[in-house]
Amino acid sequence: MENPQFWHNKWQSGELGFHLEDTNAALAKYWPGLDIDGACEVLVPLCGKSLDMLWLRQQGHTVLGVELSPIAAKEFFAENKIAYETTKRGKFQSFSGDGFTILVGDIFDLTKTETANVKAVYDRAALIALPPAMQEKYVAHIKSILAPKTQILLVTLEYDPSEMDGPPFSTKAPEVQAHFASWSQIKMLKTTALTDFRDIAANETVYKLVVA
Repeated sequence: MENPQFWHNKWQSGELGFHLEDTNAALAKYWPGLDIDGACEVLVPLCGKSLDMLWLRQQGHTVLGVELSPIAAKEFFAENKIAYETTKRGKFQSFSGDGFTILVGDIFDLTKTETANVKAVYDRAALIALPPAMQEKYVAHIKSILAPKTQILLVTLEYDPSEMDGPPFSTKAPEVQAHFASWSQIKMLKTTALTDFRDIAANETVYKLVVA
């Protein structure tokens, strides 16, 4: 990833403004509307130590997270009191236990080998964590490693970029169309005005995507 040290510094310093202390409300509301097997494997790109992974596991899914920082992976398992083992998996260090696997490394090293069992993707903090030029690269990579009919729940943010520097980066509906329309079906599920986002006006939008 471009400038990985930025994210390593965030985890080393504990500056985790992007980490939510509860399950994302959009996940709980809209995930049940996806047409997927309740026991399938779910990919959570740039997962951090998100509690959303716990919610997905509670629904019966196995969870495959990908994260740049080993600190995030260690804290996820430690804070949730989940025993884990570490192994080598492709170019990644794998932390695995109780239906959770977090692959630590560069998401652009993720291959179809690692995602062979993935039937769904939850992206709340991956696309919008990346600047526009990297978003294009990220989407192309995700496209290359997902099987047809994979379903994606995508959460984006939109705000006036003059009021704040990303990440997260403002990502409007036309940009989502530009990224995904050529290779997936897109359905906008809900746009919600946020009242607690860094003291600026912002909207959160949820999309359901189905890989063609």
